[in-house]
Amino acid sequence: MTQNGTVFIVDDDLSVRRSLRRLLISAGYDVQAFSSAEEVLAVTEWPEPCCLIVDVSMPGMTGLDLVDALRAASRNVPVILSSGYGDAATLARARQGDVFAFLAKPFRAHELLPLLARVCGPGGVPDSSVQQLSPSDPA
Repeated sequence: MTQNGTVFIVDDDLSVRRSLRRLLISAGYDVQAFSSAEEVLAVTEWPEPCCLIVDVSMPGMTGLDLVDALRAASRNVPVILSSGYGDAATLARARQGDVFAFLAKPFRAHELLPLLARVCGPGGVPDSSVQQLSPSDPA
């Protein structure tokens, strides 16, 4: 068992899953990575993740569709959406799905880790509004 809880990463990009997994493990999180929304929904033994980091644009079921399916199944785990295409329509739909935060890709560790600390830390309770975070300047 890790000190900070379990985080699910849901992204069809293998390099994103790998880099996020390394980052989160180094920050003390247990990580389960999935390449699709369908894989997450197929999990029969739900390990009580403290947060999901979900890509919006994936083949098949989108990240927003996954949020809707989780809410319909009464799984109210906080969700951080990420996308390279953060348009107004996506943000509006995220608000309707009660998403904790939205990170525009590419994002950096100093943008993600404080969000995870808020929802996965002791007594972590997500805000009810979506936060829009801008991508960092290239390194």
